Formats: sequence, structure tokens, C-alpha cells
Amino acid sequence: MSWRQIRPVMMPVFGLLVAIVFLSPYLVMLLDSLRPGSEALASPPTFLPHHWQLDAYGEILGDSRFQNWLKTSVLVAFASTAIVIVVAIPAAYFTARFKFPGKTAFLFLVLVTQMFAPTSLVVGIYREFFELSMVNTYGALILTNSAFNLAFAVWIMHGFFAALPRELEEAAELDGNGRVGTMMRVMLPLTLPGVVTATIFTFIAVWNEYVVALTLMQDDAKKPLTVGINSYVTGYEQNWDQLFAASIVAIIPVVILFAVIEKHLVGGLTAGSVK
Repeated sequence: MSWRQIRPVMMPVFGLLVAIVFLSPYLVMLLDSLRPGSEALASPPTFLPHHWQLDAYGEILGDSRFQNWLKTSVLVAFASTAIVIVVAIPAAYFTARFKFPGKTAFLFLVLVTQMFAPTSLVVGIYREFFELSMVNTYGALILTNSAFNLAFAVWIMHGFFAALPRELEEAAELDGNGRVGTMMRVMLPLTLPGVVTATIFTFIAVWNEYVVALTLMQDDAKKPLTVGINSYVTGYEQNWDQLFAASIVAIIPVVILFAVIEKHLVGGLTAGSVK
């Protein structure tokens, strides 16, 4: 039997196995959130819970600490993403459609900023915000996350703007549109897949950020979910069921966002690869 004959069967099977590998940690996390905390530490461990319960979800949703952490994550993620997209769109449009002295150096500098890990910069970031009296503020976290993700968004949308024919701009100018009007009314709708791609990746990066939040946010009520949920398992208390339940709830907004804009995201990734 040739590969061409078995390929229609093997490819779906292979894809299913890959999906199982990547989804298995989430399945284990879900099952552990549905068992009592003491059972999570049982030896030998069991795959399925002996006692199924939803108490952990009720406890975290009624926990004022968890509510504050969720509020912080939502606020920081949406605010940072909005700032990144608002700044990246004109920056990407200008660098893609106009020639100016130092353009290549500027684009190279934007790319270089992606090479620095937040961990290597966290001491300097803390010192700067300490001097500005912004430690433990939402503004510090929003500005830092915006700065870390801006370069990536500019690079994504730069490719989309650069691929559009100049005749579109010329036609828009003949219709009486200025630079801003051309960008907003003509160019931006055509690069919507790129904007959506930049949006989803920025949102996920901000939502999952840990190191900077751990350093800057010292008030327990202002911590985001990535930092706050660690409080459920400490040297003094070990609520594993609540930790896993909180982790499941934390991934729901990202899953919903993916489901809503999946078509635009796939279109943006494939279009970007072709361009």
C-alpha cells in the first residue's frame, strides 16, 4: 500500500494524536479542579476523580481576591491591546508606504527590541517606575505590556500595508481623501486580517505575562490572575482544587476570543505568509 493511499487516513490520525498531546494538560487540570483538594495529593494518583464536585469553582468565584485579580487582568489586557493597536496602525502604515531617512535602521531597531526578554529588563523597569512613583499601579503594568508588544504588532501590520498597491492611495487622493482618511477608509479595511492577528497575539501575551506583574504589583488586590492564583498553594495552605479551577477560568476569555475571531486570525496568518 502506497503513502498516497494511506495518507487520507494517517493524516487525521496524526493530527488527533498531536491534539491529544497538547490538550492533555488542560484535561488533567480540569479533572483535578473537579476533585477534592486532598484527593489531588493521593498516592497512587488516579486519572478520574473518586468524588466529583464543583465546590472549587463556587469558592473562587465568590472569593473577593479572585474577583480583583480577574478585574486587573481584564483591565490591563484590554487597555494594553488598545494602546498597541492604536499606535501600531499609523506606525506600520507610515513605515510601509513612505520613505524617510533612517527607515531601515528604524525597522531594524524595532526588530531588535523583540530580542530582549522581560526578565533581563525587569530591574531597570522597576527602578524607572519607582522613581516615577508608579510602582503598584495599573498604569505601570499597562505601559510596560504595551511597550513589549508594540514592535511585534508593527512588524505584522507593516507587511500587510506594504503589500497593498499604491494605486489604491492614488485613487483615494483623487476622491479627496487626505493621508489619514486614506489610511482609515481605504487601507485599514484591507489590512483587517493583520489587525486581528496583531490584536489576538497582543492580548494573549499581555494576559499571560507574569514576570513584570510579579515585580511591579505588590498589592494583593491589584495583582493579575497569573500572579494572584499562586496564593492558593503556599507553604501555609494548599488548595489545589481551587488553583486548578482558577486556571480553568483564566483561560476562558482567551478561548472565547479565539472562537470569535478564528476566521480572521487564520486569514491573517495565511495572508501574511503569502505576502
